[in-house]
Amino acid sequence: MKLKHLFIAMLVFSLLWVSGCSNEIVNEVKGKENEFPPSMTGFIHTNGTKYEIVSGGYKWEREKGLNTQIVQTDAASPNQIAEKIKPIALEPNQKINIEIEENPQLSVYLWNQNGIEKEMNLHANQITVPSSKGKYIYEVLAKWSNQEVNGEVSYTFVVEIQ
Repeated sequence: MKLKHLFIAMLVFSLLWVSGCSNEIVNEVKGKENEFPPSMTGFIHTNGTKYEIVSGGYKWEREKGLNTQIVQTDAASPNQIAEKIKPIALEPNQKINIEIEENPQLSVYLWNQNGIEKEMNLHANQITVPSSKGKYIYEVLAKWSNQEVNGEVSYTFVVEIQ
């Protein structure tokens, strides 16, 4: 009788162990859809070349059951981030296309040494750089809003007009 109980206990333990391992495999396969906070990559396209833009501060929020999870970071300002970015050399009045994963709502700001100088006109996720020579710092503020996750990420890129 003791041998029968030992066998049943081992069988139950084995089944629990196997089902636990299989859940880990399923979660690994799902990958990014369970990632929180998500990491959304941003790019700009100009003259047939694609450049990754640098993400800064972010805030993500999601409902999980009856709870709300919030993750927020503070990062350096776009001016400070720009100090470590190699400027992209462009011609005057060149167009730049902005692409960020999951197609968020975008706002683009031109920065000067004191902060935001102005909001850029954005049409079909595209801006036009100035006609004057110089170095220009841009911040792209991306906002996602859906039933599962709400988020906001700041991205920075620098251009130099030749």
